[in-house]
Amino acid sequence: MKKTLTAFVIALLFLSAGIAQTKKESSLLWEVTGGGLKQPSYVFGTVHIICKEDFFFPDIIREKFSAAEQIFLEMDMDDPSMMLKMMTLMQLPKGQSIKKMFGDTAFKTFDEQYKKITGTSALLFNSFKPLMLMSMLTEKSLSCPSKESYEQVFMTMAAQQKKDVKGLETIEDQVAVFDAIPDSIEIANLKNLVQNFDKSVEDFKNLVALYKTQDIDSIYNMTNQSPEIMNAEYELLVKRNSNWIPVMKKNMEKSSCFFAVGAAHLGGDIGVIALLRKQGYTVKPVKL
Repeated sequence: MKKTLTAFVIALLFLSAGIAQTKKESSLLWEVTGGGLKQPSYVFGTVHIICKEDFFFPDIIREKFSAAEQIFLEMDMDDPSMMLKMMTLMQLPKGQSIKKMFGDTAFKTFDEQYKKITGTSALLFNSFKPLMLMSMLTEKSLSCPSKESYEQVFMTMAAQQKKDVKGLETIEDQVAVFDAIPDSIEIANLKNLVQNFDKSVEDFKNLVALYKTQDIDSIYNMTNQSPEIMNAEYELLVKRNSNWIPVMKKNMEKSSCFFAVGAAHLGGDIGVIALLRKQGYTVKPVKL
């Protein structure tokens, strides 16, 4: 179960995207200065889980990470109580189940398709919220035997450098985002995922190709058009991006910070880069 929950955390906010051309002002790493800051801070856009052969990690990322005094991921992933919190938060209320949400006939069809993809029955997660099943399907959409996670790499680096990893939000905050989405929409999304799983695999390949162009606006635009966002842009992106800015501002004023968040959060008018600029900061792309 621990392995399952770890996979859930890593895949939590994976979103499909398409491919586009690189724009002039594009990068996954951004320097934040000005606005009264005494030292620069950095923002890096991740993809939460990726095939090992596609994982790239230029030295400058390691350099800026090592120079920072504070490290922030979306969540405090080195919190020893996180897995226990996750177990509790992901449980459905008493009397509810995934099977009941589907209905007997629809669940039987879904479970047959789910077994073919994952090798296990969806009944294993019958008492969990739909997001748990989504995360398992997300991990399986990677058509490679060996996977890598930027967040896990950053956690390892932080441990080696004896740096505490902090979160821009709590696990309660992240689960609440999906709790705000109606169950009917999440169930419809699960049905779509298993029925069109080959497309999900192809979408992931396109996501990686797009990620490598470092075009954060295109990543945002294609994410926003993806079925996996479930028409919940406000909850998944807008609201969370806005909530992160005061946390970033408060900590950047105290010391140099390195922030690593999903790349879909960086681009667009509602993205972290635009919001930081509206706060009066100078935010420039760093060439990787």
